[in-house]
Amino acid sequence: METKEKEFKGLRMNGILALILNILLLLVIFAAFIWLAATLLSDSFLINGIILLIILFIWNSIAWAGFIRIEPNEAIVLVFFGKYSGTIKDNGFFWVNPFYAKKKLTLRARNMDAEPIKVNDKKGNPIMIGQVLVWRVVDTYKASFDIDNTSKSSVITQGVRISVQEKMKSYESFVKVQSDAALRLVAGMYAYDDSGEEKEKLTLRSGGEEINNILESQLNERLAIAGIEVVEARVNYLAYAPEIAAVMLRRQQADAIIAAREKIVEGAVGMVKHALTKLSKEGVIELDDEKKAAMVSNLLVVLCSEENAQPVLNAGTL
Repeated sequence: METKEKEFKGLRMNGILALILNILLLLVIFAAFIWLAATLLSDSFLINGIILLIILFIWNSIAWAGFIRIEPNEAIVLVFFGKYSGTIKDNGFFWVNPFYAKKKLTLRARNMDAEPIKVNDKKGNPIMIGQVLVWRVVDTYKASFDIDNTSKSSVITQGVRISVQEKMKSYESFVKVQSDAALRLVAGMYAYDDSGEEKEKLTLRSGGEEINNILESQLNERLAIAGIEVVEARVNYLAYAPEIAAVMLRRQQADAIIAAREKIVEGAVGMVKHALTKLSKEGVIELDDEKKAAMVSNLLVVLCSEENAQPVLNAGTL
């Protein structure tokens, strides 16, 4: 992924050392001011001294804005009068030129549990699908400058329009919008499940890890512009939309019943065949074709019936 991010190469001091120097400078300014006030000096020297002390005091006041603290997995982007100067990712307490504009970004992994959305699968069936993803910022330049970072709006309070500039982490909103778009795309590429005689190579219901990998790839492709990397993405909710859920449930139940019946009939036929072969081989009883047909019919009824068979004693002939 091409990046414009660069390490900050400007003046950077240890924060503790800079803090001590700044406090010492402030003490020197006050001491010098007291000395000037208590000493009889010429007016020109006194005025020049006071002007110098005022300048030093102004600089000392401005210098306090140069202190920055960076915690683990955080970064600060520095901009000098509109020009990107670099990014500091080292942890610690530092002092930099106070005229740098500073923007702190977190590089920690974050997760988003998206609410299920309604989409159409490959066959046009409306389904509900949701996802959970883990993401983090990996390119501070793109996260800071390649997407909009402010949202301007206005509200009306008691008939008075008030301008509001709400600073927001727009990349979080960007992730949400793009993740929904990627999820809709992936859901439309595959069918929810196999239906009837049509067998899909890959479905949303059975795709599992492969579908998750495709979703993750789509997300990384869409979020690269914002300097964001998707660590993991998973489909965590999948169901038919409520308006067709009952119909699809009956279809699935019918498919299950048919499959079970096929298995039962296949087993029953094998058992009947084995019984007839055993009787014939051991010569237990001689059966003509008519009696074999009757026996086969009775055995199939007993084996395939869902109810327990009721025995009937035959006191006569077969």
